[in-house]
Amino acid sequence: MAGTDVDCGALAAEPTTERSPSFVRAAVREQARIVRIRPRAPLALVLRVTRWWAATVLRESGPHLIAAGIAALAALRVLGVRGRVSAMLRGLAVIGTAWEARNAWLAHRSTIRIDAALEGLEPEAGVPRVPRAHLAIPPLMFVTREVRRERGLVFAEVDGTRLRLDVYRSAAASAGGGPRPAVIQVHGGGWFAGSRYEQGIPLLNHLAQIGWTGFNIDYRLSPEATFPDQIVDVKRAIAWVRSNAGRLGIDPGMICITGGSAGGHLTALAGLTENAPEYQPGFEGADTSLAAAVPFYGVYDFTNAGGFYYAGMRDWVLEQVVFKRRYADAPGLFRAASPSFRVHAGAPPFLVIHGERDTLVPVADARDFVARLRAVSRQPVRYIELPAAEHAFDLWPSERTARVAEGIGRFLQAVARGGGSQPPGTTRPQPGPLAEAPE
Repeated sequence: MAGTDVDCGALAAEPTTERSPSFVRAAVREQARIVRIRPRAPLALVLRVTRWWAATVLRESGPHLIAAGIAALAALRVLGVRGRVSAMLRGLAVIGTAWEARNAWLAHRSTIRIDAALEGLEPEAGVPRVPRAHLAIPPLMFVTREVRRERGLVFAEVDGTRLRLDVYRSAAASAGGGPRPAVIQVHGGGWFAGSRYEQGIPLLNHLAQIGWTGFNIDYRLSPEATFPDQIVDVKRAIAWVRSNAGRLGIDPGMICITGGSAGGHLTALAGLTENAPEYQPGFEGADTSLAAAVPFYGVYDFTNAGGFYYAGMRDWVLEQVVFKRRYADAPGLFRAASPSFRVHAGAPPFLVIHGERDTLVPVADARDFVARLRAVSRQPVRYIELPAAEHAFDLWPSERTARVAEGIGRFLQAVARGGGSQPPGTTRPQPGPLAEAPE
């Protein structure tokens, strides 16, 4: 296929000679790509991102750093190190261990917030949990024998660029079983970075183990792509999955979506703009409706009507890299791309997740979006605000990542059982005009 068509034909597999990069290789490749973006990111934004990354690692690896601190204290004692340097090292180890113990406790308390937000959605008996071994050895979250992964299926080709996705299924799933519910994972990365190779994998592994078929998708990235290319590609993926439902063994009426950061924005926007022709050029007749949406730490207001964002967010990321238009020259374009102004009564069930200490995407934006959506939606809008969690907390496999994955599983299982979701085959009210911004 070419141009803007959606290929709903035979499934195309990635060549066997092409090896998917490891998490580290994919991350390094993405950093190299970011460095080449012009114009360069402002220094203040670079420093903010650096601070965020350090804070995320420190907050999410509490138990492991506690163990390292205790080991350091033990080593100092065994080696008999004395004097002023020894006292200073001991003091640093004690302070660091105490601080990480607090982080570990706050991460554990996320379970309380998750349970409160999912009240009434009891976990099914016998449903697998994230293995405890994955908490002790975090990299194990990225691989599991119980999940079969099919890499590199082509779901669209646009102007010579092949868009691919990976499929996650339970290894125990039988070919003769009934259709399974599906979930599409949309990676983050500021609309200009990220890939299916390093994001969403722990969540998709868990969902596959409890009976879902997951699709980890790529989409065109800025600055080569210009918005709305990103959301158009997400819509292509939805249309492709639904068109191939029979061959993929999934229920076309039970396709959900999730994603974090920029992927959270695209997840929310996809959930609120089903069948919107402006985001489906060349495939306007395709059904892109969704049964539920689960955005993580997403961006919901590109206009910054609430004054939540710092200068680098809109001035560089959105205006210079993603839209290539100034907000002052095209406010309607930014507004139309903002989920906060696309809320409507016919929205699917939403589960919104955000970290309390998010330094890249302020939590106030999520709170405002949830309030707007709850005011009009006829479906449940659940919200989890995680104590002391940073942006993209799930990039580092941790207890919090495991608990959130299990919570999302509970929510999606309830949707699949009909717990507050629109029954397949019924008609939801269509999206109306853009909501007004507050005065």
